[in-house]
Amino acid sequence: MSQVTTQDWAGLKYYAAANASLKRRKPRENRTVFFGDSITEHWELEKSFPGCGLINRGISGQTTPQMVLRFRQDVVDIGATKCVILGGTNDFARNTGEASLEEIQGYLASLCEIAHANDIDVVLASVLPVIEYPWSPGLNPAPKVKALNKWLRKYARQRGFEYLDYYSKMAEKNGALKQGLGDDGVHPNDRGYAIMKVVAEAVL
Repeated sequence: MSQVTTQDWAGLKYYAAANASLKRRKPRENRTVFFGDSITEHWELEKSFPGCGLINRGISGQTTPQMVLRFRQDVVDIGATKCVILGGTNDFARNTGEASLEEIQGYLASLCEIAHANDIDVVLASVLPVIEYPWSPGLNPAPKVKALNKWLRKYARQRGFEYLDYYSKMAEKNGALKQGLGDDGVHPNDRGYAIMKVVAEAVL
């Protein structure tokens, strides 16, 4: 479930204090932001990438329209030079209502367009495998996840963005998260994040 309230639907204040405390980026300094939902928020980036100064701007439970609304203040305005975008699974879980594949693609494309317009290098990440959401059962997300990842890969290639393929390293043949890589079938554990680290190192 989302950690923001209905009074702050997009989590616009969630990182306000953290953003305000960041030092101004130096002209030639690189600043990479990992942007997404709980899978990003729960990733201990400093543990995985010590000394890299990566910034975590994930919010548990968020869907792609919520991510679009807060992208400027949580990525653009803090001086990001690169952004790793991971989102979409909560859309399939209907956290903010039902959304079509085309709508999710549109929101993800909007994130990329805002980043590109502000000279931020885009890294698109595949949605992680899942066959059931414990909080929203019976939705059969596996084929939708595969379809979105197919689009993400193609879109990244067309736009010249880097693509992180977590999915192929973490999925069973039926589209489930591999045994031992998570505790609830959705969120990675330490072993899952270790695999994601190896994939992400290619762009860091």
